[in-house]
Amino acid sequence: MKALVLAALLAVTAFAAENEVVWTLDHTNYSEIISQHKMIVVQFYAPWCGYCKQLAPKYEEAASVLNNHDPPVILAKMDTTIPENAELARNYTINGVPSIKIFRNGGKTVHDYKGTRETEGIIAYLKKHGGPSSLEIKTKEDAATFIDEKKIVVAGIFPQLSLEKIINFTALAEDLRVDYDFVHTLDAKLLPRGGLVDKPSIRLFKPFDELYADFEDFQLEAMQNFIEETSVPIMAILDDNPENQQFVNHFLHSPGDKVFLFLNFSTDLDAFKSKYYDLALSYKGKETNFLLGDAETGKRALQYFGLDTDQAPLIFVLSMGGTKYVQRYVQPDNLASWLKDCKDGKLKPYLKSLPIPEFNNEPVKVVVAETLDDMVFNSGKDVLLEFYQLGCRYCEEFAPVLDEIALSFGKDPHVVIAKIDATENDIPRDVFEVEGFPTLYLRSATGSLSRFEGNRTKDAIIEFIQTNRGSPAFDFSISQTQTDSVKDEL
Repeated sequence: MKALVLAALLAVTAFAAENEVVWTLDHTNYSEIISQHKMIVVQFYAPWCGYCKQLAPKYEEAASVLNNHDPPVILAKMDTTIPENAELARNYTINGVPSIKIFRNGGKTVHDYKGTRETEGIIAYLKKHGGPSSLEIKTKEDAATFIDEKKIVVAGIFPQLSLEKIINFTALAEDLRVDYDFVHTLDAKLLPRGGLVDKPSIRLFKPFDELYADFEDFQLEAMQNFIEETSVPIMAILDDNPENQQFVNHFLHSPGDKVFLFLNFSTDLDAFKSKYYDLALSYKGKETNFLLGDAETGKRALQYFGLDTDQAPLIFVLSMGGTKYVQRYVQPDNLASWLKDCKDGKLKPYLKSLPIPEFNNEPVKVVVAETLDDMVFNSGKDVLLEFYQLGCRYCEEFAPVLDEIALSFGKDPHVVIAKIDATENDIPRDVFEVEGFPTLYLRSATGSLSRFEGNRTKDAIIEFIQTNRGSPAFDFSISQTQTDSVKDEL
C-alpha cells in the first residue's frame, strides 16, 4: 500500500511539474523526473540571489520557446534554500547559484551549461545541444556548413568501418558535445584541411597554431586527453573579441598550471606579446598553459582574485594545487626568470585577503585570509567560524543571533566566535566545504573540525559548541546570567 501511495504522489508531482513552463523540481520528484528523460536542463537557484532574479524571466521565456522545439527541450529549476533540496543540489552548486546543469541519459551524465544567460543565447545553445551529438559530412557543402573555421571541430574519419571505434567516437561526442562540435565522414577528402587517411582517425580543426591535428587512438580516455591538450592555444587571448572567448574557456578548463599576463593592450602589447609567446612556447608539453589578457577586459577576473587593473602589467599563476602567485608591475625581460622562480618554489604564495582590521574588539571577531592560521588553526581555542557573503539576506538575518552567541561566551576564555567573508578572502577549500551562506564550522582546541548542520538558533548552536569543544566545559549558566543582566541594563 505504501508503495502505491508513493507512486501516486510521484505521479502527481510529475504532472504538476510538466504543466509549468519551467518545471519545478524538489526532493520529492527530482530523481523520478531526471531518470525519465534523455535530456533535461536544471537551474539551481536561491530566491534571495540577485543573479537568480535577473535570470528567471529570461530562463522562463527560453523555456516557453524550447517546449515547442522538435524534440522539446525541458527546462526545470530547484530551490536550493530548502534543506532537503540543498542536499541533492550540493554536487551541482559548488561555485554558487544560479548554476545550470544539463542532465542526459536519465542523469547518468551531467554537463555544465556554458552558454550565455540571455534568452536568445539560452535558446540557441540548447537547441544545438538537443540534436545529434555528431553530424555526418557526405559532401563538401556539408563540410562548409558544419565546420566553422572560427571554432574547434572534432571530425571522426572512417574509411574503414570499425564498429568499436564508431561506438567510442559516438560516446565521446555525446560526452563532450557541450564543449566541442563533432562531425563524422567516410571520406577525408571532403574535409577542408589535412591529407587522406587509410584507417579510422580523428582530426581536430582549430583556428590557431598548426590549424589541425590528427590522432588514431580511439580509446575514450586517450581521445579525451588528445582533444583537451590540442584545443588549448599556446597563448590564449582575452580581449573584447567574442570569438576568442571559447579558447579562453578551454584554457580555463585545461589541466596543469595556468599563467595569466594582464596588460594595457593599447600601450603595452607590443613590448610584451612576442616575449610572452616565446615563454609559452618554451613550456609547451610541460602542463603549463598561458593566457594574455587585456586588463580592462579582464577587470572582473582580476577583482575576483583581489587584484586591480592599475597593478598591470601583472603576471599571475594559478597552480594545479590551487596555490596562487602574483607579480605586479612586471617588466618584459623579467617574465621568464620570475616564472622559473615560481616553478622552483622560491616565491611566497599570494592570498586574496581583506585588510587585517585595525580594531577587532567586537564580540564577533573578524577573520581574514591573512589571519586565518593565527585566529583559527593555531589559536589553541575552540573557534566557531561563520562563512558569510555580503548582501546575503540569510546572513543578515543570522547576524544578531551570532552576536548573542558571542555575548553568551564572552566570559569563556577558551571559545571564540568569529566570521569571515568567504567571497573576499581565500579559504582552504580542501578543509572547509562552503556551498551556501551562512555556513558554520567549529575548529576545536584539540584540532577537530565539525560542521553545524542544524537549525541556526542560538540554543542549538550553543549546544553544538558545548558538545564539540575541545577545551574544558565552561559554567555556561554564569555566563548566561551575566548576559541577561547586560541586556536588562540596555
